[in-house]
Amino acid sequence: MEQAPDPLVIFDCDGVLVDSEPLSIRVLIDVARAHGAELDEAEAYRKFLGRSLSNLISVLDTDFGIAADAGFLERMRSDLYRRFETELQPVSGVADALATLPFRRCVASSSQPERIRLSLRLTGLLAFFEPHIFSATMVDNGKPAPDLFLHAAQVMQTEPVDCIVIEDSPAGILAAKRAGMTVFAFTGGSHADRAEYRREVAALSPDVTFDAMSDLLHLIQKYSREPAARSSLPAP
Repeated sequence: MEQAPDPLVIFDCDGVLVDSEPLSIRVLIDVARAHGAELDEAEAYRKFLGRSLSNLISVLDTDFGIAADAGFLERMRSDLYRRFETELQPVSGVADALATLPFRRCVASSSQPERIRLSLRLTGLLAFFEPHIFSATMVDNGKPAPDLFLHAAQVMQTEPVDCIVIEDSPAGILAAKRAGMTVFAFTGGSHADRAEYRREVAALSPDVTFDAMSDLLHLIQKYSREPAARSSLPAP
C-alpha cells in the first residue's frame, strides 16, 4: 500500500500549546462583572472557548447587553497580558513533543497575532513556529468556520486532506472537520476536566482524542502511516 505523504500539523494555540484558557475565562468574567453582567464559568466556556474576538464582541452585545468598546477590550487585554506575564505556562510536555516532531507545523489560532506571539514567547515555544503563525484576523470568518485552517493550508502549500489539526475546543474541532482535515482533540489542558466539555468534544467525533502531549508523535506516525492503521487508534 502506498504510504501517505507526511502531514502538515496545524496547532491551535490556547489550550493546546499554552495553558491559557482558565486565565482568559477568569479575566473575561471579571471584566464583564465590572460592566454590570454576571457570567458564570460554565457559560463562559460554552460561549467563548476557541472563538474569535469578533465572536466575543457579538455575543457580549446580543446575550449580555455589553458594548465591548475600545475601553472594554483594552482593559481585558491589559488584565490578561498582566496575568500571562506571571502565570502563563506551556501545556505539559508540549516543548518535548515539538522538539521531536519531524513534520512541518504551524499555528492557527482564534487569538490576535500579538497575543499568539506573546503567549508563545513567554512559554519558550515561539521558535518552534515562527514565522508560520496564522490568526483569525487574517480571514473573514473565525472558527467554527473552516476559513482559518484552509488559509493556513493554502499558505503552507498543503492539501487539506494532508493536514492534521490539533485542537481543544469544540469550535476548533468543528472548523477542522469542515475544512476536510484530520482532527486530533487534545483534552489534557487544565480546563478540560469539565464533564460538559468532554461530552461536547465526544459528540463531534474527532479522529483521535488524547490527553498527553507525550503521545502526539506516536499518534501522528500511526495515523499517517497508512489508512488501515487508523481504525486501531483510540476512539473519541
